[in-house]
Amino acid sequence: MPHSETAHTFQVDLRGLVDLLSHHLYSSPRVYLRELLQNAADAITARQAVAPGAPGPPATPGTITVRTGDTLTVTDTGIGLTEADVHRFLATIGRSSKRTAEGALDGAGFEADRGDFIGQFGIGLLACFVVADEITVLSRSAADPSAPAVEWRGHSDGRYTIRTLPASAVPEPGTTVRLVPRADNAEWTSPEQVVSLARHYGGLLRHEVTVVGPRGELHRVNETPPWEQHHRSPLARREAMTAYCRGLFDFTPLDAIELDLPAAGLRGVAYVLPTAVSPAQRAGHRVHLKGMLLTDQAPELLPDWAFFVRCVVDTTSLRPTASRESLYEDGTLAAVRDALGDRIRDWLTGLAASDPSLLHRFIDTHHLAVKALARYDDELLRIVLPWLPFETTDGNVTLEEFARTHPTLLVTRSVEEFRQVAPIAAAAGLGVVNGGYTYDRDLVLRLPEIRPGTSVTDLDPATVTAHLDAVDPTAELRAAAFLAVARETIGVHDCDVVLRDFQPVTAPALLLDNRDARHERTRSSLAADSDGLWADILGSLRHETPRAQLVLNHLNPLVRQAITITERGLAVTTAEALYGQALLLSRRPLRASESALLNRAFIGLLTHAMHQPGTAAPGSEPRKEM
Repeated sequence: MPHSETAHTFQVDLRGLVDLLSHHLYSSPRVYLRELLQNAADAITARQAVAPGAPGPPATPGTITVRTGDTLTVTDTGIGLTEADVHRFLATIGRSSKRTAEGALDGAGFEADRGDFIGQFGIGLLACFVVADEITVLSRSAADPSAPAVEWRGHSDGRYTIRTLPASAVPEPGTTVRLVPRADNAEWTSPEQVVSLARHYGGLLRHEVTVVGPRGELHRVNETPPWEQHHRSPLARREAMTAYCRGLFDFTPLDAIELDLPAAGLRGVAYVLPTAVSPAQRAGHRVHLKGMLLTDQAPELLPDWAFFVRCVVDTTSLRPTASRESLYEDGTLAAVRDALGDRIRDWLTGLAASDPSLLHRFIDTHHLAVKALARYDDELLRIVLPWLPFETTDGNVTLEEFARTHPTLLVTRSVEEFRQVAPIAAAAGLGVVNGGYTYDRDLVLRLPEIRPGTSVTDLDPATVTAHLDAVDPTAELRAAAFLAVARETIGVHDCDVVLRDFQPVTAPALLLDNRDARHERTRSSLAADSDGLWADILGSLRHETPRAQLVLNHLNPLVRQAITITERGLAVTTAEALYGQALLLSRRPLRASESALLNRAFIGLLTHAMHQPGTAAPGSEPRKEM
């Protein structure tokens, strides 16, 4: 026996649906006014399409009037609704008067381009129940002038009534939506808040939007954006763009980059931020859809590397999400993002030739963040690398400038290594770049890709040693006794001691150390303090690495005095003091044993001076007796 089937209709709990909209789909109750403005703008667009001679053709745009007070009303000079339209669209949740299977404007009796309308989901009116328990819609159709006016009154519990009115009750075609605000949401319908929301959402609408206050005061809330205005000169246009940025974003930009993508129906401007920002801090761009603000937080509009600009754009082609508060990620958005990135790259490239001073200001402001992203973007790297400042032995200069003087660039692996060798390398004519800061070494190593013929290598201590002059054999022989004590004393710190001549004379000692040597010393120290399995593991990791070198400067008066010391105790203390001074000059963190060495050396020298009143301290002039 066949089973019988019974068709049922979904029952909609309107209160539950309103709660879903207010707490999950929309970010805030304030979107109610956006939905009302959006429906009004679409109604005017529809009327322009069906009756070009009616109020609202492109030459004389339609109007939207918002009145505030005990009730809030939004009136438009749009297409209006018949009684059949009201039953079909206002009483059926989810159906839109702007969408049919064929893309026609259903119920209005004409074909329309779907892209002309802002709304797409047919649930905008429900957003008004977020702030009101009762909504009244009074409308007269422009598509059917003989049709009577109609009033639809809906309640948040799901009830609604419809009645027809004589045409005289509504003299002109159009629609008025009236809300009775709830007390718990009165803040969103206050006159000041309504003006602010209307400007926020409808500031770029093509149709005139006016807010009328309780005492009849008028507020024109929308304006023609500066990129669509005619200006008497390029300078006047630039000033208008800058003034718009100050009013919208509250900062004065370094520059304004006009954006124009006709294929995507997009126009706007990207403002270059005047202060440094982190690449992780993605800017919130303002995106308008056919004049209506979609979102002011759209980081996906631009590539990640373009973090130094903030945009405002108006588009006709990008798709909104269901909440109409963000952009839908699709192929169109990806293509627009790439095209806008190309426009900003073109601006950067053009600055090098058209406005080098502006490029320098841009780099000075954003160089740290630009370095972070240039590693991953080859094109951006080619544009900005020659202009980025780096710390070098010639000071803070660009790589382009530095490479003109030094065909071979030596780059350190750490800030400490650079501090150790910078004074001596500069005196010896070596070109050394501090690669110890984040990203710097990686970028410097890629310079040959951008500037063929330039050589970049990691700095090795042996390179610096090779540029230090050997001491005369006779002087080396006279210093042999002191050097033997010094090597024995400093050797416990995995450091050799050598005597050389080098500039500047004021530097008594140079500590040449590299990362591998420091890691080996750390491993040895941990192994010595461990036992059992952990000590065996650390011991198995031991490998031969170059020891650090304490290079004593034979040209320095202090060192010349020190190498004449014959007393072993004083020689040990002096060697430790020279090693400690070299450690301090390297500016790297001191280990506990090194701090103890410094204290011991200074106490030893002080004790020696106190017990030998007739003996001058190493490197000082002998005291004359009175």
